[in-house]
Amino acid sequence: MAEQRVFSMSFASIYKLYIQKAERKGREKAEVDEIIRWLTGYHQEELEKQVASEIDFRTFFAEAPQLNPNAELITGVVCGVRVEEIEDPLMQKIRYLDKLIDELAKGKKMDKILRKAL
Repeated sequence: MAEQRVFSMSFASIYKLYIQKAERKGREKAEVDEIIRWLTGYHQEELEKQVASEIDFRTFFAEAPQLNPNAELITGVVCGVRVEEIEDPLMQKIRYLDKLIDELAKGKKMDKILRKAL
């Protein structure tokens, strides 16, 4: 099977799009960063370093300290595909992030986006 093109895309270029999407909907860059840190385990300084280094998505997730154990609670459809049914682990992580950013842009509260217990 051919490799997905998104795997080799620059994380920094997609990160900018995430921020633009959030800001168009009245949300903030800090919220995008919080979501990414929650999902990947990066600290803010590490995240900024990864963005500045122009690494690809594969490397971004490979170097992530730890995927949040609650990531499996992320469900729903992104690009017509249910994220919980994606078989490729890297593609699933990318779509988890896409789904969280979509939820942010749709106005969900951060506690719900970050799957915090009530």
